[in-house]
Amino acid sequence: MKSSRLTLLALSALLMPVLAAPLHAQKTLPLATSQGSSVQDRRAALNEVFDDYWQDVLQRNPEFASTLGDKRYNDRVSDYSVRAINDWLADEQNYLMRLAAIDPTGFTDQEKISRDLLLRKFADDMEGAEFKQWEMPVTQMGGIYDTYPELVAELNFTTVKDYEDWIARLRAIPKAFDQVTTNMSIGMEDHRLPPKYLMEKALEQVKQLAGQKPEDSPLALPLKKFPASIPAAEQQQIKTEMLSVIAKQDLPAYASFARFLEVSYIPACRTDPGIWALPDGAKYYRFLVRHITTTDLTPEQIHQIGLEEVKKDEAAMLVIAQKLGFKDLASFRASIKTNPKLHPTSREALLDAYRGYLKPMQAKLPQLFGHLPKAPFEVVPVPGYSEETAPPAYYEPGAPDGSRPGRLFINTYDATSRNLCDVEAIAYHEGLPGHHLQISIAQELQGIPAFRRFGGGYTAYTEGWGLYAEQLGKDVGFYQDPYSDYGRLQSDIWRAIRLVVDTGVHNDHWSRQQMVDYFHQHSAIDETSIQAEVDRYIAWPGQALAYKIGQLKILELRARAQKALGSKFDLRAFHDEVLDSGALPLDTLDSRVNAWIADQKKAAE
Repeated sequence: MKSSRLTLLALSALLMPVLAAPLHAQKTLPLATSQGSSVQDRRAALNEVFDDYWQDVLQRNPEFASTLGDKRYNDRVSDYSVRAINDWLADEQNYLMRLAAIDPTGFTDQEKISRDLLLRKFADDMEGAEFKQWEMPVTQMGGIYDTYPELVAELNFTTVKDYEDWIARLRAIPKAFDQVTTNMSIGMEDHRLPPKYLMEKALEQVKQLAGQKPEDSPLALPLKKFPASIPAAEQQQIKTEMLSVIAKQDLPAYASFARFLEVSYIPACRTDPGIWALPDGAKYYRFLVRHITTTDLTPEQIHQIGLEEVKKDEAAMLVIAQKLGFKDLASFRASIKTNPKLHPTSREALLDAYRGYLKPMQAKLPQLFGHLPKAPFEVVPVPGYSEETAPPAYYEPGAPDGSRPGRLFINTYDATSRNLCDVEAIAYHEGLPGHHLQISIAQELQGIPAFRRFGGGYTAYTEGWGLYAEQLGKDVGFYQDPYSDYGRLQSDIWRAIRLVVDTGVHNDHWSRQQMVDYFHQHSAIDETSIQAEVDRYIAWPGQALAYKIGQLKILELRARAQKALGSKFDLRAFHDEVLDSGALPLDTLDSRVNAWIADQKKAAE
C-alpha cells in the first residue's frame, strides 16, 4: 500500500497542516473526569474528545475528508504554513490534557485502547516535532505537486456544486504551492534537505504536469464526463471556467515551483543518500524506526534480523530451483530473466495476471475469516504521470460509503520487463486477503471511534498484515506454480532485504550502489523495480522496515496461539481477533492476542 496517499495523510503524518484557528481542542477540561464520577459521565467526556478531535482532523485536512466522502470542505485546501503547523501542535497538547484528565476506570477494553492510542499519537507527534518534517515535504514519491492530481481521481462529480467546489480548490492551489515553497526555503536555511538526485526526479514530474495543456491536465479530469442531469449550457460554462483557472493559475504555479526546484532548491540539496547526513539525522532515524515499527528494536537489531531472514529465504528458494533442475540460485535467476513465459506481453496482460489470481482467493476467504468486508474492489493501472517512479503495485482504500471502490494500482510502465513470478504474492498482499480486506473491515467496524476506523496510522500492522497475507496464500494451498511459489519467496526476501538496505543507508552510511548491489546479490527482482525501490527507501526512511517486522509479529502470535490452544485453535477466529480492532501498534496487538488466548482456554475448559 502506498501509505503516503491522501487517505492516510491525516493520521499517519507526524505533523498535520491545519485549516483555521483551533476549533474544539481548547474546550475547558471536562468536569466529570475524576475517579468519583460515574462511568457514564466519564464515557461521555471521552467520546466528546474523540468526536471533537475527529472533526478537527476533517476540517483541518479537507482533502482527507473528501476521500472519505465528506463533502463539507470540498471547496478548500489545507493550510501548509508554519503557523498552521505550530497551531496544530498546540491543539494536540490541549487534546492530550483533556484526554489524560479522564479516568478510564470501568471503561470497556475498546474504550481504553482508543484512549491509549490517541494519547500515544499526541506524544509521538510532540516528540517528532523536533525533526521538522514539514521542511522536507517533497520527494520523487510525492508532495504538493501530486496531491491534487491524485485527489481528483478519488472524488465523485454528480452535481454542479461538486464542480464549483473543485474550481474553488483549483483557485486555492497556488497559495498552497507558495506555503510549501516557503517551508522548503526554511529547510534550506536549516540544512534539512533531501538528496539532490531524488529531487531531480521530482522535478521531472513537476515539469511534466506544468507542461500539459489545460484540457490534458489531470486537474481537468472532472470534465471528461458530465452527469446527464447537468444541462449542456451549464457544462460548457463549467468547462470554460475550470480550464481558465488551470491555465491562468494552476499551471503557472506548477511552472513557478519547477523553477524554484531547478534554480534554488536542487543545487542546495544534499549529496549523501542517508538521513544520517542531516544535522540530527542519527537521532531522527532512531525515532522513525521506533515510531514506524512500534517496537523498541534498534537499527542494528533490525539489520541483523534482515540478514537472517534473507539467509532463510534463500535456502527455501534454492530448494525450488533445484527441483526445477538448476544447480544454484544464480543460474535459476538468470533463466527467469530470459524466459519469455515469465514476462507479460503487454500492459493489459499484466493487469489480467493480477485479476486471475484474485478470483480464486476471493472464493477461499469464507474459510479463513468469519467477518468479510462489503466494500467493492477493482484492479487499475497506475496514472501515467507517476508510473516511472511508482512501486510495482499499491492499494488505495475505497470510500466508506461505497461510492468509490478500493483500488489495486498496477504499475504497467515498461510492462514487458516486469516479472510475472511476483504477481500472485503482490495480488494477495495489496488486494485479498491483504490490504483491501484489512482496511475495509476496519472502515466498517462498529463501536470504535472514527480516528481508528479511517486513520490506519500503524504501518507495521497494515504492511505486516499485507506480507502475512502473502504467506497465508501458501498456507491454504495456493502458489501451485513453482515459479509463482518462488515469486512468493522473492517477495518475502524483498522485504527482508529492506531491513538490511534501509538500515544500511540510513544508519550504516551505505551508498546507493551498495543498496543496489545487495539487491542483485540476493534476489532476481527486475532492474526497473530495484531502481525505484532503492530510491523509495532513501526518500522514505524507516517505512520499508514495517513490512517484515509486522509480518514476523503476526506469525509469532499465530504460532503462540496454536501452541497454547492445540486442537482448539481456530484460524478464522484468530484472524477475526487480529482484525477486529483496526490497525494497532504491535505491542498492543500482542497484548490483545494474549488476552484472546486466555479467553479461548477458559472457554475450552
